Amino acid sequence: MEGSTMQEGYIIVDIGTGNVRVAVAAKSGEILGVERDNMPYQTDEHYPESIFFDPEQLWRIISNLARTALSKVPGINIKALTATSQREGIVLIGHKGESLIGLPNIDHRGREWEHLITDKSYVYELTGRYPTSLFSALKLVGVRERRPELWEACATFLSISDWAQFKLSGVARYEHSQASETLLYDVAQKSWSPELSSLFQLEADFLPELGASGTILGPVLPQIAQNFTISPEAQVIIGGADTQLAVKGTQPQLEDVVIVSGTTTPLIKLVNEYITDHKERSWTNRHIDENSFVLETNAGVTGLNYQRLKEIFYPHESYEVIEQELSQVKNVHCVASLGSLVADEKSPVTKGGFIFPAPVSHVLTRAHFVWATLWDIACSIKENYGTLSAISANERDYVWACGGGFQSKLLRKFIANLLNKKVYIRSSYQQSSVVGGVFICNEALGETGNSAGSTTVVEPQETGNYTALYEEWKRNRQTFKQLCLEEVV
Repeated sequence: MEGSTMQEGYIIVDIGTGNVRVAVAAKSGEILGVERDNMPYQTDEHYPESIFFDPEQLWRIISNLARTALSKVPGINIKALTATSQREGIVLIGHKGESLIGLPNIDHRGREWEHLITDKSYVYELTGRYPTSLFSALKLVGVRERRPELWEACATFLSISDWAQFKLSGVARYEHSQASETLLYDVAQKSWSPELSSLFQLEADFLPELGASGTILGPVLPQIAQNFTISPEAQVIIGGADTQLAVKGTQPQLEDVVIVSGTTTPLIKLVNEYITDHKERSWTNRHIDENSFVLETNAGVTGLNYQRLKEIFYPHESYEVIEQELSQVKNVHCVASLGSLVADEKSPVTKGGFIFPAPVSHVLTRAHFVWATLWDIACSIKENYGTLSAISANERDYVWACGGGFQSKLLRKFIANLLNKKVYIRSSYQQSSVVGGVFICNEALGETGNSAGSTTVVEPQETGNYTALYEEWKRNRQTFKQLCLEEVV
């Protein structure tokens, strides 16, 4: 049969904070095509710090991207589909299975009700994270308390990736790495927590059935197969959180550290036991395999800063042009503090900017501002790496790096030198979450031969001026931190 000679592959839906991607990939992990679009956010007037998205609008975007991606890869036989997404984001599901509203990770409609959690340390011990409005339970509380008509229509909720798989298969499951982000899940016990459900006044039947990453939900729905022009026998497989899939695609070993440079920058250590920090600085999440955990600190919104500053300073140039100009920077005339997070700090720095000698020097160029931005990211990574290592020491002489932020060779160099560790980078680093999705599909279907590609190694080098620059960065960060405190007073 002609179909037997067709190349076999997968569709990976990747719903991030800033954009949504649909990739077509071969079983080898080779990315055959990727289409992307922006996430369609709207402001919610019911709350001071809230945005949302229309799930049906997002699904139309995903469907269009899938059709376009497939049209550019003719002759491929899609064997499976899976999804990954931003953590902490959810979609509310109605009593008839309809998609009501999408609440992304950057939605903070629950902030007004954080005070309801009187024993935050108890919640931290169960959930592995200090409870804030970032997490899904408080988003649900915000809906219940201020939008009763929407709450009455709601039967359950799903993570955004699990919602995408529900749209593909008609089967609703909540994957464990995503459930870790809800404040309703006991991470050590690997189950929904009755105590936490009671704390947030949610009924047990409101919580969906859990499902393990790599579980086959069943064949794609007939209307989806027809819409995408794929085989109705293609299987829908549970994926997981985007950070965990990026780690999966990097293929580290247990006890390795992985730095994931995306919109934010999680620093992950793979561990085989549930570890928490007595100072409550870290997160502990379920990984997407059967038994392991990911211990995390996070440098906050870093990649998004870099992307937005590229749009200002280099709106029409490629990243290669930026790197070329950065290589010409010999003297540092500018240092930045742009709101990155440091795990040891109790509150975020909400004021930021660049500090440079006045009057403005004639030698100051756009490259200096980008250099300072990358240095801010690297120093924030160093701070969070120190916290992570204090909780669970990294005995390796290397760290792994993945994510689009590592397009910058200068950032790789900064991190190797600041951490005094080799930096390992797979050739597939820019699409590591998609590659992780491929690996999950392979394992679910019994395919073998996962390969993340070749590895580049960045060796640390002696740089005498880095210590002084790092201390200057800390002083400047303190300046902006003081501005935040004065604003509060």
